[in-house]
Amino acid sequence: MKILAFSDLHHARHRAETLVAASADADLVIGAGDFCNMRQNLPEAMNLLSGINSPMVVVPGNAESADELKVAAHDGTTVLHGGGTEIGSIRLFGLGYGVPTTPFGDWSCDLTEMHAAEMLSRCESADILIVHSPPKGVADLTSGGISVGSTAIFEAIERIQPGLAVCGHIHDSWGKTGQIGQTKVVNLGPTPNWFEV
Repeated sequence: MKILAFSDLHHARHRAETLVAASADADLVIGAGDFCNMRQNLPEAMNLLSGINSPMVVVPGNAESADELKVAAHDGTTVLHGGGTEIGSIRLFGLGYGVPTTPFGDWSCDLTEMHAAEMLSRCESADILIVHSPPKGVADLTSGGISVGSTAIFEAIERIQPGLAVCGHIHDSWGKTGQIGQTKVVNLGPTPNWFEV
């Protein structure tokens, strides 16, 4: 299966156009959160992706809530937040939001490490883990060199060992990759990322 994946679109029209064009070659499209900015204009941001005809699986970022994303998502889009789905023979599990809690204030959709661990405990196995926040110590460095990823996500990857874990959230680490056991971890960013699974 040929998979196109991205994160952190943040309502950028030109980036959306590139993703829509690329999606013509995809069997599955994955969006790892932050489609809009600060909970504003999510339907318009999702409309930028309306040209994607492949099945799409997404998680909410900290810029939109799970409920908001479910309302704004188009037909053919599955929203995951503490749950899983199967596309073809590929098992996916997703968890959105900022983990741990961000300093951004009331608009940001965040989870504590404890709440994230509880939601991730529902996943017994997966081929691909889709998370908005990166795992602690992997593709999670800010421009100041501070590691701001999630210990709950790291521990879940260590336990589940999916073949692939994709994330976003930390813009300074877009394009960075790492390994946790057998799992390849990729901080996607808003450009086309391709995977064969």
